[in-house]
Amino acid sequence: MSQKPAGSSPRDRTREDVFRHIQTADRATRARIVELSGLSRSTVNHAVSRLLADERVTETQAEGGGPGSGRGRPAAILRVVRRDSPVAAIDFGHNHVNVALGDSLGSPIAEERVDLDVDLRATEAMDHAARLLDGLRVSAGIDNLTAVVVGVPGPLDTGSELVRSPTILSSWVGLDPRKELEQRLGVPVHAENDALLGAYGELHLGAGRPYADFLYVKVSHGIGAGLVIDGRPYRGSQGFAGEIGHTPLQGHTELCRCGNRGCLETVVSVSALAAQIAHTHPGVETGLRFPLQVNDPVTDRILDDAGRTLGGVLAAFCNLLNPEALIVGGELGASTGALVQGITTSVSRYAQPAIGAGLEILPAGLGTRAELLGALRLATTLAMH
Repeated sequence: MSQKPAGSSPRDRTREDVFRHIQTADRATRARIVELSGLSRSTVNHAVSRLLADERVTETQAEGGGPGSGRGRPAAILRVVRRDSPVAAIDFGHNHVNVALGDSLGSPIAEERVDLDVDLRATEAMDHAARLLDGLRVSAGIDNLTAVVVGVPGPLDTGSELVRSPTILSSWVGLDPRKELEQRLGVPVHAENDALLGAYGELHLGAGRPYADFLYVKVSHGIGAGLVIDGRPYRGSQGFAGEIGHTPLQGHTELCRCGNRGCLETVVSVSALAAQIAHTHPGVETGLRFPLQVNDPVTDRILDDAGRTLGGVLAAFCNLLNPEALIVGGELGASTGALVQGITTSVSRYAQPAIGAGLEILPAGLGTRAELLGALRLATTLAMH
C-alpha cells in the first residue's frame, strides 16, 4: 500500500514545523523555537510534548547557570533523536538518474548519478536506479532501508498512482513507479512529481524556509513548478498542479515533444539554450554540461533573455497565487544569476505592482540537489509514521 505523507491536520503541521526548527536551530530551546516559528509558547510546548512522547526529540539541561552563577537556571536544550533508520531517494530527471542514501534525519550518506534518456527508457531507468541504490547500500554496510522516495519528471495521478503523460513521458504511461520500484527494491516506496520534491526540499532545507507561500520552478530539460501554500506542498485535485512547461508562447512555432508548437520548454530549457550557446561560441559542443561554468556577456544575455520569457509566464501565476517568494531551481537556475535577473525583470514589469512589490525572487538554496534532498527529507517523515 502506498504511504502518504503525514501531517495533514493543522496540529500535525505545527508539530512538524516545530520539529524542523529543532533540527536546524543552533541552540534549540523552547524559547528559541517560539522566536523562530512565531508560534505561541503554549503551542510550542504542546508540540514539544508530543515530540518527546513520540521519542523524536530529547530535552536535556544545558551546562552552566544555576545557583551562584548569577544567570539562574539554564534553559533546557532540545535535540533530535537519531535513529538507525536509513532512507533513500531516487531523482529521475528527463536525462539522468540520481540516487542517494540518507541517515534517519535525511542527511546524505552517499550519492551516485548516471546520464540516461529517462523519457523513452522507463524500465531501464528504474532498473538502473535499483542497481545503483543496491550498490550504495552494500558499500555503506546498510542491510535495510525504511523508506524510499522517488521523483518523476511528469504528472502522477494521486488516485491511481499511474503516470499520466502520454506526450511528455511516453514510455512511462500507465506505469506505477511506486509499485515497480517496490518490486525491485523490496522496500516501501513513495512517488512524487520531481518539482514538488524540489519545493519540499527548499521548504525544509533551502531558500523556502522563511516562507509559508511560495512557487518553486525547476528549469532544466523540462520546466515544472512546485507550489507551497500555508507551509504545505499543493498537488491539485489529481496531482497535476505545476505542469507549466507546455504553456504556449505567442509568436513561437518551435515543435515540442508534446506534439504542440511554441511551448515554454521549447524556448527555455537546457537543450534550447545549449544550442544557442553553441551557436554563439565556436568550438563549444551542444552537449554542454549544466550548471554552466561559462560566464561571459553573450551567455549571460542568452540566459537573461530566457529568464525574461519565463518571467512573463510566471508573472501571470504570481498574479493568480500572490506568493511570498518565487524560487528558481534546476540546472539552468543554478548556472548564473542572469536567468534569475531576467525573470525578475519580467515579473516586475508584468505582475500587478502590489504583488511584485511583495515578492522575493531568488535562486534555489539547494541548487540542483533540491529534488534529491527533498526526497530524502520526505522519506524521513514517512519512516517516522
